[in-house]
Amino acid sequence: MFIGIDHGTTAMRFAGENGEFRIAREAAKEFSIPDLNRICPVDEIEGIALCYSMGDNIAAITNIKKVKNRGIVSRDGAGKHIGGGTRVFDVVAESKIPAIVIPGLHRGSPTDPRFKAYSHQTSPEKIGIAYEACHALGGDVIVSDVSSNTVSLLVSGGKLVGAFDACIFAPGTVHGALDVDAIRKVDAGGWTANEAFQHAGVNFSLPEGERVRALAMFAAMECAALRLLNHSAKVALAGSLAPVIAPEVKELLACDVAVYDEWCASRGLARIARDVFSGKKEILGLETDL
Repeated sequence: MFIGIDHGTTAMRFAGENGEFRIAREAAKEFSIPDLNRICPVDEIEGIALCYSMGDNIAAITNIKKVKNRGIVSRDGAGKHIGGGTRVFDVVAESKIPAIVIPGLHRGSPTDPRFKAYSHQTSPEKIGIAYEACHALGGDVIVSDVSSNTVSLLVSGGKLVGAFDACIFAPGTVHGALDVDAIRKVDAGGWTANEAFQHAGVNFSLPEGERVRALAMFAAMECAALRLLNHSAKVALAGSLAPVIAPEVKELLACDVAVYDEWCASRGLARIARDVFSGKKEILGLETDL
C-alpha cells in the first residue's frame, strides 16, 4: 500500500487505495504514525509521498532522508504557518516507512525558462493533482486548482511546462495577487506583504453574489493563457470549488472540463509513491533522487 499526503491550505489530506481521511492543520499538530491505520495497517505501507509548503529547496522527487530544511528555502513568505504540516513531515521522516518528498516548481525546476520570470510557480501538491489528471486524460493537460487560492499548471507531452502561482494571477477565496491598494497598505505599514496576500481573495474584495463568477472567469483566463503553449491540451479543474465553477469555465473556454474533488492531490501523490517505489525514474519530467 502506498500513501499520499497533501499539505493543503486548510487541512492535511491522506489517501491510499483503501480510502482517505483529512485532519485540520491545527489538529495535525497531534499527528502520529498510527493515524495511518485509518487507511490500512501501518505495517502494510510500502511507501509515502508527501509535500511541505512551497517545496522550493529541491528540484527532484527526493528521499526524505536527503532533504534539508523540509525541502524549503525558508518558512518566511506567502502562506499561513500553523505547525500541523511540520508535525506530519517530521513524524514521517522519523518513522521507518520509506518516504519521498515532492518538489514545488521554481527557478531550479526543469520548466520552460520563460516561467522563471517569477521565483515560484507552484507548490508541490499540485504535482500530485497533475499526475492524477494525466493518468486519466493523457499527457497534454491544463489543471487549475481552485479553492483558498488558485494555481494553474500545464503538462505537455507528459512533462511539466510551467505554472501560475497563487500570488501571480487568479485569486482564490482567500489568497491572491497584491494589487495597488494592497501595495499601498503594505507601504503604509498597515499589513505585511503576507497579510496582504492572505486578504487578496474574492472573499475580501467582492460582494458575495459576484465571487463564484469571478473565480470562474479568472481560472478560465489562466487556462486560456496556458493554452497558448498547447492548443490541444485538455482542461481539468480541482479543489473544493471545482464543481461550483465548472459550468461557467466550460462555457468560457468552449470545451469540455474534467472535474476532480479535494482528494485529487493526495490520490495523485499516492500514485507517484507507487510508481517511484516501483522503479520509475521520472515523473512528469521531474527526476527522482532516492
